Amino acid sequence: MATLKELSAKKELFTGGHRLCSGCGIPPIVRLILRSTDSPIVATTATGCLEVGSTIYPYTAWRIPWIHSAFENAAATISGVETAYRALRKRGRIPDRDMKFIAFGGDGGTYDIGIQALSGALERGHDFLYVCYDNGGYMNTGIQRSSATPMAAATTTSPAGDVIPGKQNWRKDLTKIVVAHDIPYAAQASPHNWADLSKKAEKALKVKGAAFMNVMSPCPLGWYTKPEDSMKLAKLSVDTCYWPLYEVENGVLRVTYKPKEKRPFEEWLKPQGRFKHVFKPENAHLIEESQKRIDLEWQRLLDLDGKRV
Repeated sequence: MATLKELSAKKELFTGGHRLCSGCGIPPIVRLILRSTDSPIVATTATGCLEVGSTIYPYTAWRIPWIHSAFENAAATISGVETAYRALRKRGRIPDRDMKFIAFGGDGGTYDIGIQALSGALERGHDFLYVCYDNGGYMNTGIQRSSATPMAAATTTSPAGDVIPGKQNWRKDLTKIVVAHDIPYAAQASPHNWADLSKKAEKALKVKGAAFMNVMSPCPLGWYTKPEDSMKLAKLSVDTCYWPLYEVENGVLRVTYKPKEKRPFEEWLKPQGRFKHVFKPENAHLIEESQKRIDLEWQRLLDLDGKRV
């Protein structure tokens, strides 16, 4: 794995000066992943915060070949690019190089709108990496709920009122769904733990076949938090085991980080304005229910650690 000094010495492929929000988790995620290989990269990005914030005409933050995909088809776009490259290389029309193909999408464009394109690309076994930056909502279009939105979170389409206190459903576990496709590599990561994120990106970009990374991406705008607290909140999401760090490599699951002291889930909820209503006495059961679910899922992961899944 590359050291921090080695990563820092590499050319910046995603520049500063973009228009993503202060404290947004997306830029460090993209920068680390692009620096995790020495091979040339082609990337595509689904419509969303990353696309809008990095490519407002006539400017771009990308120093690599980059394509804007529609909201729903980033995985289809990158699989087409990868197939075209293989075909042209086979015909001798372009040099034979170790090209890397990466698709980026938010949870709206991955968990929901883009899941059919993602599933198809994974099943076909294209040689690419799909990265989901998960900020828990459709943040770019007005903070609407997605299937990645945590239970009880207040959004513009799941407002917290006296009758219905926020989103009523537990979040979809997309990483489990991807693992069920039996691809060579899948992982969850967080930008606060740069070493873990970079190591997983290196692995994902070295495997032959489809790879997937689901990365926690703090969003001060949609979480109603202070920009300077983003990495602290990313860490809390991991230390509470709401967002466990693990990988599934060739079918074997491995937990890559185990908190020395597992923090109560309410510590992650409390700084976020979207959860302020759950601390009312009448909504205390929402925290209790969430904690039970997290404890159950964390124990499930620990029981599978080191085993084939």
